[in-house]
Amino acid sequence: MASYVDASTIVSTGIALVLYQQSIGVTPNQIGILSGVLTLGIGLGALLGGRLGDRFGRRNVFMVTMALIAAGIAFLVFGTSFYLLLAGIVLAGFGTGADLPVSLATISEAATDKNRGAMIGLSAVLWSVGVLVSVTLAIFAGGWGHLGGQVLFGQIGVVTLIVLICRVGIPESQMWSEARERRLGGARTIRADKVRARDLLKAPYFVPFAVLLVFYALTNAASNTNGQFGTYLAVNVAHISVQMNSLIGFLTLPIYIVLGLVFMRIVDSKNRMLYFTVGSVSLILAYAVPAAFGFTVTTIIIMNVLSAIGGAFAFEGILKVWAQESFPTLLRSSAQGAIFAVGRMAAAGLAFFTPAIAAASFQGLYWGLTVIVAIGLTAAWVTFRRVERTQFTMEQELDPEIESPRDVPGTAVL
Repeated sequence: MASYVDASTIVSTGIALVLYQQSIGVTPNQIGILSGVLTLGIGLGALLGGRLGDRFGRRNVFMVTMALIAAGIAFLVFGTSFYLLLAGIVLAGFGTGADLPVSLATISEAATDKNRGAMIGLSAVLWSVGVLVSVTLAIFAGGWGHLGGQVLFGQIGVVTLIVLICRVGIPESQMWSEARERRLGGARTIRADKVRARDLLKAPYFVPFAVLLVFYALTNAASNTNGQFGTYLAVNVAHISVQMNSLIGFLTLPIYIVLGLVFMRIVDSKNRMLYFTVGSVSLILAYAVPAAFGFTVTTIIIMNVLSAIGGAFAFEGILKVWAQESFPTLLRSSAQGAIFAVGRMAAAGLAFFTPAIAAASFQGLYWGLTVIVAIGLTAAWVTFRRVERTQFTMEQELDPEIESPRDVPGTAVL
């Protein structure tokens, strides 16, 4: 559910701040600052949370992170000044970021070789559900002013509290526990020995680590612009209402969810790169359409449909799968945390200036997004198109004394 909270927080913030602008006087510059701080907080949280998850255990971290998110959401629901909203954004952003790499590592380590990709793919589906719920609420609450923003943030708080309660009964990752015990016992195995962050800068981890950094930083910068500023651009550039923009998103999001389920079926098969290629072309075109033809109701619809196809097969879902498969147990959440951090920080840097850039030339903004998305997708395709052996397989073959991933019992979806 970390992906649900992540997506819902990003999308709800973009919509709710526009409503707060109309009700409590949040200025456009403050919207830019709050949106940038949210993304930056998610990035810093991922960096620190990922490392802490490898050092002190998955469970210890993901319990604290949900508590931080709940506290942050309370500020966002009840805060009526810029500084209270800022405090809420910091807590919610940092908690969400710290939770992601740890919860994903827990899921992958509890899965089998045959369903690991599908389990991680489920997190991408939950991400889209988070978007869908936020957009659906916005259709009805978009005209409620300040109360509408409170409703959008409030539903995140309810989900966060439910998840926090459910996580009390989830045990520590068995794979992490065994690797940790063997590390403390002086074992010289991949799982026990590869624990230093600097190992990510050496073969065989450096190439996938560097490419995933580039891939996510560039594609997420574009996606974050749509997620956080889609409503802002629709209202201020295309001159449509919050409700109309939310309705368009509502009608196109089911496509993403259905294709996400398709992704779960094919991601553990030999056809994953074929679907990645189709998704890459769609994602590039998604940003090229408004760049070439302007920001209108029609281009918003086309962009959303193409983004749904591209997002399902060539964005966070496949990134998360590659991140699980490319790194050893005691570096897995550290690597993911660093990747998420760089991606979110890159997006945060752009978020601070997006309103000003869009005001000067929104088509120029989208041409720029088209180019960087194409670069990121190409780098990923070149690097992963022929990869066949995962880190789980290598650890199983080279560390035979450690229990196989196939024997690790399952756990609840986080």
